[in-house]
Amino acid sequence: MDAFGDLFRGMRAHGSLFGTSTLSPPWALHFVDGAPLTLCTVLGGAGWIVPEHRPPEHLSAGETVIVRGPDPFTFVDEVGTRAEPIACGEDCATPEQGGTRHRLGWNDSRDDCGDGATTLIVGAYPVRGEISRRLLDALPVVLRVASGGGTDPVMDHLAAEAAADTPGQQVVLDRLLDWLLVCAIREYFDRPGGRPPAWYAAQRDPVVGDALRLLHAEPAAPWKISSLADRTGVSRSTLAKRFADLVGEPPLTYLTRWRMTLAADLLAEREATTVAEIARAVGYSDAFAFSAAFKRIRGVSPSEFRRTGTVVPERPTGLTGPPLPEEAVSG
Repeated sequence: MDAFGDLFRGMRAHGSLFGTSTLSPPWALHFVDGAPLTLCTVLGGAGWIVPEHRPPEHLSAGETVIVRGPDPFTFVDEVGTRAEPIACGEDCATPEQGGTRHRLGWNDSRDDCGDGATTLIVGAYPVRGEISRRLLDALPVVLRVASGGGTDPVMDHLAAEAAADTPGQQVVLDRLLDWLLVCAIREYFDRPGGRPPAWYAAQRDPVVGDALRLLHAEPAAPWKISSLADRTGVSRSTLAKRFADLVGEPPLTYLTRWRMTLAADLLAEREATTVAEIARAVGYSDAFAFSAAFKRIRGVSPSEFRRTGTVVPERPTGLTGPPLPEEAVSG
């Protein structure tokens, strides 16, 4: 698993498709449920995404926006529309209201729609856990991806499946939404003149990319700079300098942060697992050393984190200040 793919571990659609609807102007759909991540795709027509405290974003056929929550936003036929906003949340898409294909309060009558109709698909992602939050924190409030790129093939499949009413439709739509989400974020990071997070851009480097893949594939291994350099085929000094230049911190500091991210999710998800067992799962034979590292990076002890779910935000990498101590060996 690479560093980018690993962050999608906790982001999976599961019945997350709000609905597909053909809207006749005027309309105003107000998304109020505060989903951490909402994906909006226009299959036909056009509209405007209007986030709170942000300028409106025009959305044409074949275009996708990803809106980072929890602030609400509105999808309208035009800025300043006269339509009365319809509040949209997860409760609208219920089996009693036709399942995920029909949304309470939406006009889905193809016969009543004129030339100005817009077909919209919306999906929401709960984004649970610290692993996926690393990806969420790297995204802008509104991420817009135009048509004509890598998302187009997914859109074609999505449009065809949304138009059908067949067994297993929700499973297919969930996976297509996952596919579209990954392609849209990847296209945004890879756009000309873009400024992707350092850990994403560094994956293209033949040395640092290999090192990142190893750290993500084997986070509990007893890594040292020497063993990581041997596996990537370069000297220790070359690896250390190249990794720090591209990622913004030394390799083992990155590893420690990643281990604590993994540990945070294990603490939250596995209540019956002891701190010592979680320590071993992320590469520490000594629970005391693990607890000290966790508190240094997450701001609270593992036990307190498990009890309250509260952490002090990590210091972003690449800023001035003393570096975190290197973890030379596991435990």
